[in-house]
Amino acid sequence: MQNENLVKKPKKAKGEDGYKVFSIRVKEEVVAKIEDISARTGHSRNELIGTFLEYALDKCVVEEEKD
Repeated sequence: MQNENLVKKPKKAKGEDGYKVFSIRVKEEVVAKIEDISARTGHSRNELIGTFLEYALDKCVVEEEKD
């Protein structure tokens, strides 16, 4: 049997992978809906929340106040 090396590359430090971790407060009803969708689709809550946020950000319009 040939001796092969196990090569491990350094992991990127947290925050350098393009993601940021933060806490939010949401109503229990919202959590229940997300958990239901998660159970029915097999997607994680985290994945769903990220998808929902990206969708909302793309649809968000900020109206400037007029003097």
